[in-house]
Amino acid sequence: MKLHIYDTTAELFEKLSHYIIKIANEAIVAKGRFDFVLTGGNSPKTLYQALSTTYKDQIDWSKVYFFFGDERTVLPNHKDYNGLMAKENLFDNLQTPESHIFYVDTTLAPAEAAGAYKKALDEHFDGQEIIFDLILLGMGDDAHTASIFPHTDLVKNTAKTVAAVFVEKLDTYRVSFTAPMINQAKNVAFLTFGEGKANALSHVLGKGEKNYDLYPSQLIVPVNGHLDWFTDKAATSLL
Repeated sequence: MKLHIYDTTAELFEKLSHYIIKIANEAIVAKGRFDFVLTGGNSPKTLYQALSTTYKDQIDWSKVYFFFGDERTVLPNHKDYNGLMAKENLFDNLQTPESHIFYVDTTLAPAEAAGAYKKALDEHFDGQEIIFDLILLGMGDDAHTASIFPHTDLVKNTAKTVAAVFVEKLDTYRVSFTAPMINQAKNVAFLTFGEGKANALSHVLGKGEKNYDLYPSQLIVPVNGHLDWFTDKAATSLL
């Protein structure tokens, strides 16, 4: 695991962009495509805008396939749909063809949406093990990542799959990769910044005892891949 701490979020986004570009180009050379899992919420908006404008010419985007590590069970035109955020801040700028974007179909019931998404992944990977080149993750103030929230069934799910989960604190369902699915990736990178994340990060990366039920982000330990945390001084102030 590597921890990268930057003075400003501007520097953080610049360095994370360069990291993504390097992995993308290596994957395209090695296998002819880059399988890239996006994170949702508000944190990566600036990153996606930079990749699709400032750094647009540094990746052959025609060989990039996009996925989502989790999705909220709102309709695709809802402001909270992760796919819509990515479309507005990344795909539209890149004019990404629909065939290169794997959205979660939230017009289906949560369990059906999870099953359909897993089937789409199996087809993309031609029935082989699902190993992404890069999975981007965020972390909530409660130490959740993807939609693996504290005290939910997903914490103990040992299958390499996509699952529906009911999040009691939000009174809603989510669709999410499980931790074992994430841990198959070649590269996993957390984007975590701001003082609001400091307490959670101190537990997740601190030297204390592991408590996955309280701090699910501790579950992310790639089996054969690399783990990087991109943070700022505010987020790491309690480490």
